[in-house]
Amino acid sequence: MISIKQINEKDIDLCYELDSNTISLWSKKQWAHEFKKKGTKIFGLLVKNLLIGICVFQVILDEAQINYFVVNKKFRKKGFGSYLMGYLIKKCEKLNLNKLLLEVSQSNLTAQKFYSRFDFSTVGIRKNYYKDGSHALLKEKKLTTKII
Repeated sequence: MISIKQINEKDIDLCYELDSNTISLWSKKQWAHEFKKKGTKIFGLLVKNLLIGICVFQVILDEAQINYFVVNKKFRKKGFGSYLMGYLIKKCEKLNLNKLLLEVSQSNLTAQKFYSRFDFSTVGIRKNYYKDGSHALLKEKKLTTKII
């Protein structure tokens, strides 16, 4: 059974473990900081209560910034990432947000292809942004907001 639930600071070890086994982006201290950031929501993708994906996004006024998005390597290319992204997009539309933003390494072609399937377009670049010297592509998806 697949489910998505908002996760909180008590799940920090699970987040850190999944991160360590995939993209190794944040330390445990950085994870703790994310849970405390104003407007930040962290959702976990679970299969039979096993955390296989995480999405961290922060709402700022009428936009959301995806700060972290990953699916366990064993579960990639099976639709789980699309399921999580679809959930996130619907959630942002319900919040009447105008756009969804993210950064992705110019060298991460797999992620770029994934985001393009959801109509993210490149709107900028941050040169030499990552530790390895690669550039960050700034991507944006315009959302359809609900008129109340």
